[in-house]
Amino acid sequence: MALSSMLAICASADLKTALDLGPASASASVARSVVLGSGTGAGKADKVFHDRRTLAASASEDLDLAGALVDAFGQTITLARVKGLVISASADNVNNLTVGAASGSPWATLLGATHTMTLRPGATFAVMAGQADATAYAVTASTGDLLKVANSGAGSAVQYDVVIIGASA
Repeated sequence: MALSSMLAICASADLKTALDLGPASASASVARSVVLGSGTGAGKADKVFHDRRTLAASASEDLDLAGALVDAFGQTITLARVKGLVISASADNVNNLTVGAASGSPWATLLGATHTMTLRPGATFAVMAGQADATAYAVTASTGDLLKVANSGAGSAVQYDVVIIGASA
């Protein structure tokens, strides 16, 4: 199965003010993208997982990056390297989504073993490895492959979308 993928992140801002003799502005723009061919080396990926998931109130789950995720065709995938990750909390959530710090075998390459990030309702987090980066975000099967996602509170369920693009070697 061949995979072609593209990851992109863009931010722009234009700050304007009125001055005595005319307007002034300061613009900023950053855009990065990576196009990945099919394979396992630098600039390549051969696995993708995507899903819309729901967590009950106060619930959590560990996404097992090495051997438990199932792709769109029902095939179990094992990632050795993550090339891109997007997690997006639903804007309809009442509670926050907490990502990271699995209690056992945490995938520590991105956030460290004990660190977390909080996604407020409607927030999105994305990270991508560079085009020439063959290492990317390594996954170690059995000892460093669990990405924890948790509903931060009681009372209501949360929903989130996840896309993980990576390589099997």
